[in-house]
Amino acid sequence: MSEDRHFPLEIDRRYRALLAVFRLAPDDGVRLTDDGRFVASFGRMKLETPLDNVVGAHITTDYNWWKAIGARLSFADDGLTFGSNTAMGVCVHFAERVPKVIGFKDHSALTITVADAEGLVAALGPAEPA
Repeated sequence: MSEDRHFPLEIDRRYRALLAVFRLAPDDGVRLTDDGRFVASFGRMKLETPLDNVVGAHITTDYNWWKAIGARLSFADDGLTFGSNTAMGVCVHFAERVPKVIGFKDHSALTITVADAEGLVAALGPAEPA
């Protein structure tokens, strides 16, 4: 039996005060479960979908803090961000939208700032070209 793979958040200490409202815990981040689930958590917020619904992922970098820190919706699309730093994260793409965590629309992507972005992308596979 294999074990879940956990990719914890990379939390920038400069933003700890802003992030305190989310009540982040050491087990927050992304978990790829041994029963085939993708689970992303950010304090009390959680996004979960079958791993088969993930169609790929890619690294994104250099965010403005006001666009990246906290749980946020994208103004450009229906994407969701779970952000704990401004340096690097992973944008995870879904074949079918996942139930909304915040906002009014289900989400087609999630950007999450995990400590091992390269490892998460390798585990999920690169995003397919549009």
